[in-house]
Amino acid sequence: MVTHYKCPSCGSDMGYDTESGTLSCDSCGHQDNIEEFSDDQITETFSEDEAKEYHCENCGGIVITDADTTATSCSFCGAGVVLSDRLSGNLMPAKVIPFTIDQAEAKRAFQKWCKNGRLTPKGFLTANRIKEITGMYVPFWLYDLNSKAKVDAVATRVRTYSRGEYIYTETKHYDVYRDINLDHIKVPVDASEKMHDDIMDKLEPYDYTNLKDFKTPYLAGYIAEKYNYDEEELLPRVKRKIQTYIDSYISSTINGYHSVRYRSKQVDTSKRHSAYVLFPIWMVYYDFDQKEHTFAMNGQTGKVVGKPPISYGKVATWFGGIAGASFIGMKLLALMMGGGIW
Repeated sequence: MVTHYKCPSCGSDMGYDTESGTLSCDSCGHQDNIEEFSDDQITETFSEDEAKEYHCENCGGIVITDADTTATSCSFCGAGVVLSDRLSGNLMPAKVIPFTIDQAEAKRAFQKWCKNGRLTPKGFLTANRIKEITGMYVPFWLYDLNSKAKVDAVATRVRTYSRGEYIYTETKHYDVYRDINLDHIKVPVDASEKMHDDIMDKLEPYDYTNLKDFKTPYLAGYIAEKYNYDEEELLPRVKRKIQTYIDSYISSTINGYHSVRYRSKQVDTSKRHSAYVLFPIWMVYYDFDQKEHTFAMNGQTGKVVGKPPISYGKVATWFGGIAGASFIGMKLLALMMGGGIW
């Protein structure tokens, strides 16, 4: 089932407007409050063997998608369409963070980011080779977790003092026990097999005050995909993701010692709650030096993640400058200390 939003005033296509947060018509300016929409009419469910061919309600053209797509645009008329049958049942997101950055603003933010690259090739800084920029809702799972940690460690404090002609070193040993209870709220993990996990992690953080109850009009005009991994499959990954924080927190509770040796550290993390959500991401495809470079941008904050090309000439100049400055500094220091002139 294809959902296509038509303006009730003029019949033109409608899409989600980042500035007003409404379903908006570019032709006549008509706006609808998305929070008043109801998705109760979506009763069909999607299965993997279902046909991947849909018909655009706007022009009648065939919309071909892969099995993961839940929102796209018609290749013939450009109308934004939502594949509503793929957003029902277990595939219905609970929450969504809508785009707050539109395509024009995303392009400007990317251009500004490019110009900050001190070691990128000179031609790259013009940022005028954007091949494609695509707004995409990426599926995530948000977890509320609880960690219980039991720690048994041996710590030492060392004191050195003098008495007469002798220097004494006093070492005191302590048994350290910790029984810690930690709650982790809204920890995100991307659920798409197409996205690189490290890139998605680096796009964080998101502002959860903008989490909205999911409504299909938020997807109008954008690409969206359903999850490939459910919350149980991703549970081991989210546990690994918070492990560094848990270790850091445990260490912060054992301070004031010269050394700490753990005899045992038992951490049990359990899931309290999980929610299927969609986060806004701009994918930027950029041509430079006959290669395509891919960047990702947080569609809420504008944060850019990617690896720009490096100018080896600039790198050599940069290191040469550092080496030269260090050499001059050493010579000046030698002069001040009575050394000779080079």
